[in-house]
Amino acid sequence: MANPEKPPALRSQGTDEKRRKTHGRATLADVARHAGVTAMTVSRTLREPLRVSAKTAEKVQSAIKQLGYAPNKSAGLLASGRSRIVAALVPNIANSIFAETIQGLSDALQADGLELLLAATGYSMAREEDQIRAVLGWAPSALVVTGRHHSDASVLMMRQAKAQGVPVIEMWDQTPGRAEFIQIGFNHGKAGRSMFEHLSQCGYQRIVFVESGVVGDLRAHERRHGFVAAGAKAGKQIRVVKAPQGEPMAVGRKVLQGLIDARALPEVLAFSNDYFAAGACLQALEQGIAIPEQLGIMGFGDMPIAGQIMGGLSTLAVPRYGIGLSTGQRVLAEIAHIRNANGLATERTEPSAASPVVTPHLVARQSTRPPVSEAARP
Repeated sequence: MANPEKPPALRSQGTDEKRRKTHGRATLADVARHAGVTAMTVSRTLREPLRVSAKTAEKVQSAIKQLGYAPNKSAGLLASGRSRIVAALVPNIANSIFAETIQGLSDALQADGLELLLAATGYSMAREEDQIRAVLGWAPSALVVTGRHHSDASVLMMRQAKAQGVPVIEMWDQTPGRAEFIQIGFNHGKAGRSMFEHLSQCGYQRIVFVESGVVGDLRAHERRHGFVAAGAKAGKQIRVVKAPQGEPMAVGRKVLQGLIDARALPEVLAFSNDYFAAGACLQALEQGIAIPEQLGIMGFGDMPIAGQIMGGLSTLAVPRYGIGLSTGQRVLAEIAHIRNANGLATERTEPSAASPVVTPHLVARQSTRPPVSEAARP
């Protein structure tokens, strides 16, 4: 005698239990069945897309889209001990200097299936400390911070992360001498010195340096220190004006107008960034001050506006996107090296190479006089 048909409630019990466990979402096993591959292949496609064939990757990605699959990050974290996230802390997301760096970092990481967890410190060491503590709780594959100045507690957490096999990279800065962490950046004191040397070669004597009014912008302050020190070495006394806080171009306008009102206009103004300098250029235009005949203006960063305003702004160019791209590439190299050392890599990787050298370079345009040697030529 045939077994009686199970009641509907009993028939659906297994299905309902499966749905409860997955919260109604498509699973990795569903994707594997739909694509006709193993679950391990799906996992590898998500974690290391460059290690599967293009045809297989296309089938897996098609299945993912059709099923609406979203990977369970917590499950991957339990299996590997590390998430597929790289935590990056920058001072300011609105500032296009760091926006381009973030883009370069993201472009490098996406090729290996890594994503960014981003936070803005607001130039505050205390806020950076809280953010480092928070992002390390997500077990990131790497930690990227901006600059080399941190609170003692932040340095301790960074050391512990490094000891646990998490690559820690300081970008946009360089320590004179040996650094404790990987650094991809440049010496800001030397950058300030390069700015002064250009203006000195142009024959300027009465020079004002306009520095950032943000207390925590330590790299800008180091550029001021390098600029002033180079001036003192050359026997020139540099006047330093601290910029008020506010919208950068409006700040540049305000600084120049203040000097005009005080009848203290120098021969040249050197600004800690291009936006300050661009604002000063516009204010000079409105006030009928000829650039560079009556006033020279120099910036820092070589932002897009520097090449477009009043015949071009003389500035010190920095590879903003390149710093991010190099940082991302170094993250990938460090992760691969760690996996290889732990016997987890499917292919042998070479030990990580030395940090790339980042060198700002002068871009001389029409906002400063030509060097004296050039001006003397017939």
